[in-house]
Amino acid sequence: MLGVLVPRKKNGSKANADSGSVTMRHVAEHVGMSMMTVSRVLNNESSVKPATREKVMNAVRELGYRPNISARNLAAAQSYFLGLIYDNPSAAYMSELLLGALERCNEKGYHLVVQSCGADASQWADELTRRLSGSHLDGVIVPPPVCDDPSVLAALRRFDMPYVCISPNNQMPDTPVVYMDDRQAAYEMTCHLLEAGHTDIGFICGHPNQESSRLRFQGFSQALSANGLAVNELRVVQGFYSYKSGFAAAERLLSEKVRPTAIFAGNDDMAAAVYANAQRYNLRIPDDLSVVGFDDTPTASIIWPALTTIRQPIAKMAGAALDMLSELLKKNKDPEFSPELRHKLDFELVKRDSVAAPKRG
Repeated sequence: MLGVLVPRKKNGSKANADSGSVTMRHVAEHVGMSMMTVSRVLNNESSVKPATREKVMNAVRELGYRPNISARNLAAAQSYFLGLIYDNPSAAYMSELLLGALERCNEKGYHLVVQSCGADASQWADELTRRLSGSHLDGVIVPPPVCDDPSVLAALRRFDMPYVCISPNNQMPDTPVVYMDDRQAAYEMTCHLLEAGHTDIGFICGHPNQESSRLRFQGFSQALSANGLAVNELRVVQGFYSYKSGFAAAERLLSEKVRPTAIFAGNDDMAAAVYANAQRYNLRIPDDLSVVGFDDTPTASIIWPALTTIRQPIAKMAGAALDMLSELLKKNKDPEFSPELRHKLDFELVKRDSVAAPKRG
């Protein structure tokens, strides 16, 4: 169930009198609906109209209501309020991540709280501290780039909050992580372009504050080196995993008198921007320019021709992170229990229609 942040009662602290006395009946009366309708919203039933769901959830937030889990008779499995905190420039990535998290929470009977840390990275830790000090969260999922901020992880540890990182910069031994091999995936994608005959390849880097950017460029560089080629620095342009940055990077590459014959974009959003910019120069994909991406978000199959990309199991990573977080919460009850702290998922090179041999001459 998608929830909202509500006050968390701490041992030895004074409880919020209002939130403790608010019931589902109060919420129903507040919005002028039946308790059955409110119950359907809180149970995330698909038959509820979006407007009804929004009205009920606004009342839940306003009144500070938290469902009584024990009263819901979820005896078959422990139910938790789990958080997903984020600030990621790729809407497609976050959409996939959220869908995976919601699906797993629905399977397990957990409740998901989704919260942005805000655009100012220097304020992430302060914002998180403020929200954690008044939340009912039992654990937190931390995707990139938020998981790469040491002050954010320090804040979570101060609150003794169980957390799992997704694809962090530094995989410290005591930090639970879910990840995939970005370097090897980029290596194989670059080899795919080389096998098609491309030797002049442009590369659009991802956001510099994310480990995946470094690993993907590393894989690209190593593939070139393994095939006797050097990285042409003039063909490497900085992007930020956003469509806008991909468009600007593509302009840098395609405005050259001698253009690259292929462009490897660090994610699908930036690859889609390459498509758009190529149209400005009347370049046909893949006849005049081959383009590949990374992630295999829905964008990759919607644009035409369909994009060759790396299928990163984003939704599965979210599900695996929630499974791992569930295991960590079990450890709190049983100190002898030893949960897994590393979970690596496989990738797939998805060959579609955006790669062809370069034109001769």
